[in-house]
Amino acid sequence: MKFDVVIPDCDTVIEGKRQTATLAISNGKISAINPASGWEAKRTLKTTGLTCLPGVIDSQVHFRDPGLTEKEDFESGTRAALKGGVTAILDMPNTLPPTTTPQAYLEKLETVRPKAWTHFGLFAGAIKGNAEDLTQIEKLPACVGVKIFMGKSTGGLLLCHEEELKEALSRVSKRVAVHCEDEDLLEELKLKIPENATSAHHPVWRNEETAIRATTRLLKVAIETKQPVHILHITTKQEMELLRNRPSFVTTEVTPQHLFFASPDCYEQLGSRVQMNPPIRSKDHREALWKALLDGTVDVIGSDHAPHLLSEKSKPYPNCPSGMPGVQTLLPILLNWVSKDKLSLERVVELICSKPAEIYSFKNKGTIKVGADADLTFVDLNESRTIEDSWIESRCKWTPYDGVQVKGWPKGVLLCGETAMWDEEVLEGPLGKPLEYI
Repeated sequence: MKFDVVIPDCDTVIEGKRQTATLAISNGKISAINPASGWEAKRTLKTTGLTCLPGVIDSQVHFRDPGLTEKEDFESGTRAALKGGVTAILDMPNTLPPTTTPQAYLEKLETVRPKAWTHFGLFAGAIKGNAEDLTQIEKLPACVGVKIFMGKSTGGLLLCHEEELKEALSRVSKRVAVHCEDEDLLEELKLKIPENATSAHHPVWRNEETAIRATTRLLKVAIETKQPVHILHITTKQEMELLRNRPSFVTTEVTPQHLFFASPDCYEQLGSRVQMNPPIRSKDHREALWKALLDGTVDVIGSDHAPHLLSEKSKPYPNCPSGMPGVQTLLPILLNWVSKDKLSLERVVELICSKPAEIYSFKNKGTIKVGADADLTFVDLNESRTIEDSWIESRCKWTPYDGVQVKGWPKGVLLCGETAMWDEEVLEGPLGKPLEYI
């Protein structure tokens, strides 16, 4: 049999098990695994020294397009993703204008589609009174689900009170991703920010209780409505205890930065570069996140890539914006934890490949099996590198991991069987397509 591409004897992860296999690709899909002898191929891809993973999915990014493109646009954001070994991203709706109406959503889709170097899905944004609009948006191409901000972050999206949440969750059908911080308490605590405060005060203003209150309220409403929800960037040990015995339709995320950094040291070293919402917290909370990651309470890791220019970050607190880039460093940081035996490679594949695809019902993504799209990420598990600002493709041109040494590095990407990045070089494109859902 003749295939378009054959990858012989590659180290890979299939159905949760690391193994050596020959992969054959035809018409953009994996058409055979370990095909019988006698096969031919238009192209043979040699991957000696590399490990092949299912295409990596970053399930939370803010690519700022449209309206805030001085920070990032879809072209620079998806190029950064591709350079980091990511094959698909899910983009958030807190842009200018926000994607809270069908018209705004379709205009954004038209804007970003030709710029996509990776596959992509888009979220609809929930605000008070737009439940009917959400039911229309979620039927449109590329729409992965609905995003709710229970506390204000970048942009003005907000839906925080119980009855408002209940209306939105009872009307929509796709999964709802939620930023859990209590807006009323945030406003109360903001009045208490001392003069001359720095970013080190951020976890005091946006304290544990702001997160716990919001997550508790969301969980109550989700159980009442039986609506699938995905709780983003969880930061506290109390939330993890609350969610350990949650219903199966409630899923969870942590970010690499909440697993990597800890207060107060990170603020002393990096200041506002590590300021984000919800904030980096103390070591005991970081330890609780790691415990939840290892015991299966955590479903996915998403980068929450949220770039701002350094000129904005240099403003006095609290006027410096919250958020940091992360899509390009997602995979190197996780692979480094594999090298240190903090995570298994199989668990990494679950966290950033198979589980995001399952949670959001992607069609033919997140796995290596016959019939799946041939989206593949190739990494060198033995290559040691230092992450540097100069490597970053994002328009913001910096990373909080500048100077961090890692072992494990993205080397190549196939998108539907086409080589999109190889030997760390972004190739002909953009090749990204809107994601489809089951």
